[in-house]
Amino acid sequence: MNDQWSIGALTRLCKPLLLGCLFLSGVAFAQNSVETTPPEPVAAPTTSETLASFVNLQKTLQKDILLLSKKIIATQSDTDKVVLKEQLDKLKSDLANTTRNFENIAAGVDMTILRGEAEEAFNLQEEVFSLVRPAIDEMKEMTSRVRQKSELKKKIAYFEERIPVIDEALSNVGKLREAGGSKSLLQSLKETELQWAKQRALMQSELQAAQLQLDKLIESETSLAEASQSYLKSFFQKRGLYLTVALLVVVSIVLLSRLSAKALQRFIPGFRAQHRSFRIRLVELLHRIFTALFAILGPMVVFYVVEDWVLFSLGILLLFGIAWALRQTIPRYWSQIQLFLNVGSVREGERILMEGLPWLVQQINVFSTLTNPVAGLTQRVAIDELVDLKSRPYSADEPWFPCSKGDWVILNSGIRGKVTGISHEMVQLVERGGAKLTYQMSDFLASSPRNLSVNFRIKEIIGISYNLQKESTTSIPEKLQNYLLQRIQQEGYGDQLLNLRVEFNAANNSSLDIAVMADFKGECGDLFNRLRRAVQRWSVDACTEFGWEIPFPQMTLHGAVTALEND
Repeated sequence: MNDQWSIGALTRLCKPLLLGCLFLSGVAFAQNSVETTPPEPVAAPTTSETLASFVNLQKTLQKDILLLSKKIIATQSDTDKVVLKEQLDKLKSDLANTTRNFENIAAGVDMTILRGEAEEAFNLQEEVFSLVRPAIDEMKEMTSRVRQKSELKKKIAYFEERIPVIDEALSNVGKLREAGGSKSLLQSLKETELQWAKQRALMQSELQAAQLQLDKLIESETSLAEASQSYLKSFFQKRGLYLTVALLVVVSIVLLSRLSAKALQRFIPGFRAQHRSFRIRLVELLHRIFTALFAILGPMVVFYVVEDWVLFSLGILLLFGIAWALRQTIPRYWSQIQLFLNVGSVREGERILMEGLPWLVQQINVFSTLTNPVAGLTQRVAIDELVDLKSRPYSADEPWFPCSKGDWVILNSGIRGKVTGISHEMVQLVERGGAKLTYQMSDFLASSPRNLSVNFRIKEIIGISYNLQKESTTSIPEKLQNYLLQRIQQEGYGDQLLNLRVEFNAANNSSLDIAVMADFKGECGDLFNRLRRAVQRWSVDACTEFGWEIPFPQMTLHGAVTALEND
């Protein structure tokens, strides 16, 4: 008895090694064998045939479970019991899968949802995001058919790849049995063949079940456009009313906000003032914040009341997305709040430099107003554009712009014209005669325009000969000044003249220079060059009338004589 038990135990211990060797030899044989003719296509089994094979398989599995249970009871070795229990658990799992496939195919639908299987416990992260689970489940439902189809294709490919290997292994085991051998060897080969045959039957049942389910999915499959249209139609049919109510709630909140804003403007003194106090600004800021908050929470309350957790979850996902997008801009929003309350780096009534121009901060709001009082420019900028700027108080004599529209200016290049247009980007001039010149704002400011429309001075130099040296610093300047005043009055420029001075300027190489300085009002700035020519003309007339010699430059004269002598 002990010898028999020892032989049986040895056989059971060696069986896994023997099975592995046979399986590897079968795989090698299958890889080396070459099919001479392609296999004939096998017709797909019908539903009834598949169900019948499942029934037979269930009976076989039940018999094996019963026999294996008896073996476990009869076995005295603990090691053997552990191995047999593992085999029993595997058989029970196979029987459960076969029963489930039988029910699904017989019913024509997936019956898993009716079994009430316990869900896995949520971990901490899933508990935190449990509020958004309905939206995720809705998205999973949208793609359930596509995912199910993909899984079935993978499952079919998995079994189609392994069934031929088992068939080849069974063929090799059959050949070994036909070759003969000891009784124990033949018994082991038979058991191996039965085990692999059961495994093939299980794989075949799984393959047939997956193929039938895939065929049904393909038959009921519609186009992507039709499926999307159908889903959207179903979505809005079920939730259109809730979405409409949520939209009406938002509209109502906006209307109430406008009405309350008008009430605040009416009943709070100074609410519309240009420069408002901190208290009034804080009231307006809180009004805007609560309006935005109620507009966001209103639809969420509607979805919560009607218990539409999908829309509620979508709303939460949207809020999470907005919060995630704004996580790095919170400091900038805080700076905007400070500006709105007029306690930030830019304040109303102060001066800032923006885009190369000085601006007066006339009003700070969600959209702030900046003006340049001299250039006549006004622009509305978002409060976010003021975050990185700094303003400062200004004095009354600080310049804002070199000129105003209608002024006459002279650029450092000598070009003179009337300013006919000033914008944020460019300045336009019109010369005498009508020619128009256009400059970019930066180029115009870089040209250091000289404004003639306030007051301006004309300074001209007239030279007299050295034989008048005695009178050049005394009587001649006085006579010339009186003569110029007379001529200015005669030609109608007396009312525009502010001041006239004639002084000795310098002793030049060939002449004694007299400086004529005439200050005129800005209203005759367009006559700047004409007045310059007039002063030169009047000075020459005075020299002619009083007999003052205007010398020819001696260097030029000597140079001309030398040139004649060389010729």
